[in-house]
Amino acid sequence: MDKEEESTIRTWSNDSYRYPRSSATRRYLVSALVGIIIVYLLFFVRLPFFVFMPGTAEEIKPMVSISKSTGLEKGKLMLTTVRVADANVVNYLVGLVHPYEEIQPKKAVLKQGESEQEYSQRQEYVMLTSQASAIQAAYTEAKVPFHIDHEGVMVLQTVPGLSGEKVLKPGDVLLKAGDKEVKVAQDLLDSLAGKKAGDTISITYARKKTEMQTTLTLGALPLQEGETVPRAGIGVVPAGMQSVKADLEDQQVSIKAGDIGGPSAGLMFSLEIFNQLVPEDITKGYRIAGTGTIEADGTVGPIGGIQHKIIAADREKAEIFFAPKNMTYKDGTKIENYSDAVKRAKQIKTKMKIVEIGTMEDALKYLAALPPK
Repeated sequence: MDKEEESTIRTWSNDSYRYPRSSATRRYLVSALVGIIIVYLLFFVRLPFFVFMPGTAEEIKPMVSISKSTGLEKGKLMLTTVRVADANVVNYLVGLVHPYEEIQPKKAVLKQGESEQEYSQRQEYVMLTSQASAIQAAYTEAKVPFHIDHEGVMVLQTVPGLSGEKVLKPGDVLLKAGDKEVKVAQDLLDSLAGKKAGDTISITYARKKTEMQTTLTLGALPLQEGETVPRAGIGVVPAGMQSVKADLEDQQVSIKAGDIGGPSAGLMFSLEIFNQLVPEDITKGYRIAGTGTIEADGTVGPIGGIQHKIIAADREKAEIFFAPKNMTYKDGTKIENYSDAVKRAKQIKTKMKIVEIGTMEDALKYLAALPPK
């Protein structure tokens, strides 16, 4: 082999060595890109569903404070929660086969025209109103004198296309409309009476405790049932804010529930507040969980997701679980909270006692009959 031929072979050999290396790099990059796309599709693309699953059972005592609290609580009163997650491909598929998870379309959970942000704000608002009702119910049972203060109107939702949508956000609290102070929703309506689309009105509002002011142009509101002429408005769905004040300052209740939303902790809040107001310990050393809305008169109402809350309570070793009684509405709709709770309790083979109640008084009578531990 002469030198020229040898040189040619070496050049070809070197080139042939570099080519596979470049090809492998490209294949690696393509594989990595495909992997990233797959991971993105599996975990980061949101589907139009919510996944509901067991949440937590949390002690309420650290959330409630009263200056003149008795402080006696050998057991625990616990609220229970449902965890709600946006569905991606992975948790959607898991939810389809998991025995204790359920999938619901978002449109079945959200109100018509409601965004997810507005849904979250609604849950925060109903938690606040539930706390107010719980305080009233507990004050009434403990015979504590109190009064109601109205503290403005919260924006729950804005109407697309109207001026309120461009300036106001869910959670803002309206304080004044024109020169009129806004304490209840009717005050806002009164300030707009006689005005027509195209008129303007100044609005004073609070956002995260910072007071702000704006001028809004009124627009035509969507026609309601029975209306033939549209009313003029700023385009918000208002909800009254109120606080319950004890006549004696040292009996004033303060609740800090963190990011827990919804109305279903009402009953358990009322029991905890009552327990801090009276000299005896109603827990008697038991671990007590439960759920249920509460009205100011102590009536307990149904909630959703009780099957998930049973699991959450069992995980925290609750011995007693208060469940709202089964209800049948006038239109024939049935909500069987108690039956659903018993069914799930049997499925998970818990020793927890499921107690059906219809009022706060029912829960107090049950606890009063318990022997101390």
